[in-house]
Amino acid sequence: MKKLINTTNPKKISLAVASSITLFVTLLYILSCFIFQEIKFNYFALLLFNVSIFIFSYSLFFFVLKRFIYDKIRLIYKTIRNLKLNKDKNHELDKEDIIKEVKEEVEEWSKEHNTEISTLKERETFRREYIGNISHELKNPIFNIQGYVHSLINGALNDNKLTKKYLKRTNKNVERIIDIIEDLDTISELEITNLKANFIKFDILKLANEVLDLFIDKATKKNIKIFFREPYSNPIFAVGDKNKIKQVFINLIDNAIKYSFKDSKIKISFFDMDKNHLVEITDEGLGIHKDDLSRVFERFYRTDKARSRDNGGTGLGLAIVKHIIEAHNQTINVRSTIGIGTSFAFTILKA
Repeated sequence: MKKLINTTNPKKISLAVASSITLFVTLLYILSCFIFQEIKFNYFALLLFNVSIFIFSYSLFFFVLKRFIYDKIRLIYKTIRNLKLNKDKNHELDKEDIIKEVKEEVEEWSKEHNTEISTLKERETFRREYIGNISHELKNPIFNIQGYVHSLINGALNDNKLTKKYLKRTNKNVERIIDIIEDLDTISELEITNLKANFIKFDILKLANEVLDLFIDKATKKNIKIFFREPYSNPIFAVGDKNKIKQVFINLIDNAIKYSFKDSKIKISFFDMDKNHLVEITDEGLGIHKDDLSRVFERFYRTDKARSRDNGGTGLGLAIVKHIIEAHNQTINVRSTIGIGTSFAFTILKA
């Protein structure tokens, strides 16, 4: 009897309850006949009475269970299924062991939503950090501008030499704000634009040489030599958005020059990777700590905030690079050793 009661089938529960009531009534009748001698024991009457009691009890409990308990559970179960799947709205329940199924579904639903909640918390943490970084990056140049303006208002305008100095510094901070805004616009554009519409065949070796011409003066100031791993004599054709890949070269080479030691070298290499080309840019510079490697492509993330800001840049260059490469369905990786240098490598489809 205990085994029957512990099942979750409404028919079995009703059967168990009805049997218990019938057995109790039978024992009560027999005991009454034994105690009160005037009550005559009648097998036929007892059988008829027991059958009536059993049918009535079974019907009553089955109706109550189905109407007020199991139907409600079925509705809850179907709601959970529809919320979880959102595509199986016509799901029908064929099993009667509904409580067990509800338990399993709720546990599964809970696990899935715990994962979703954890993801949302991570995104919220990233959002707060991101907004804080934007605020910090804009606050510094704005406060600098405000300070120079106040100095000019408070009498520095009377000194032409000081006025020119403060205006130059103000202009430099305005340009920094403009750079940040333009880079943010670039990332927003990359997130909503389909770059494949601009995919063409181009010589990536020629493109790299064009970018190097832009950095001759900057590299010369630090006596940095930029060279190719080998004297590539033939064109290296690739497929992609030429202008965006040019931006990748600009950001990576500019980054390499900023963090390279004076009198060092920057090497550009091309490797054959079956269907793709692998492009690698290696510097001899400060290097990146292993704890920071996984975050270097995050917006505004700086491994050394003070030194990075002194070197210029918006903190968005590598984030832009990652967006561009991923928009090409390709990958970019970084490896680095403190005090020795850093190497960024990305893939691009062969023509």
